[in-house]
Amino acid sequence: MKIPIFVSCPTSLSRVQEKSRRLILQELQMADLEPRALGRSDYPTFLPLHEVLILARHCSGGIILGFEQFQAEVGTWKRWEKKPKQVEVGKPVSFPTPWNNLEAGILFSLGLPLLVFREEGITGGVFDNGVTDVFVHPIPLPRMSAEKRRSLRAVFLKWQANVRTHYYK
Repeated sequence: MKIPIFVSCPTSLSRVQEKSRRLILQELQMADLEPRALGRSDYPTFLPLHEVLILARHCSGGIILGFEQFQAEVGTWKRWEKKPKQVEVGKPVSFPTPWNNLEAGILFSLGLPLLVFREEGITGGVFDNGVTDVFVHPIPLPRMSAEKRRSLRAVFLKWQANVRTHYYK
């Protein structure tokens, strides 16, 4: 029997993002872990946020995949401050789905071992270092060196040990 893992990931991804997602799912499969996600493996019949909680309660770990879902080329942070920060020309700001932070909060509150990945440029909430007790990793790219793949496997090995401890206690 595979151990269920909650995967927080948008359902609509670019081709490269989808390849990265599949790479992570391969790591889960090799570890005999079962990815569970609303809109992919499970479909809500009630309020989606309630369904996330119900599904998460049946999982022994969580993975947050912070893929870009929105990009802003103009904007102002905290416009009420004396010196508000502007989006720099030529340096757009990327945002993940807000569901990543909602789902991460639920998983964290349930005490599940978390593994957090983010695309370059994704920040805020769970994607800021030091917000949770876990390190935020870069999203693995489809074409990576053998050394980077070994590093990714090492991250998964350490995390899955915590998942198995949670599952069997």
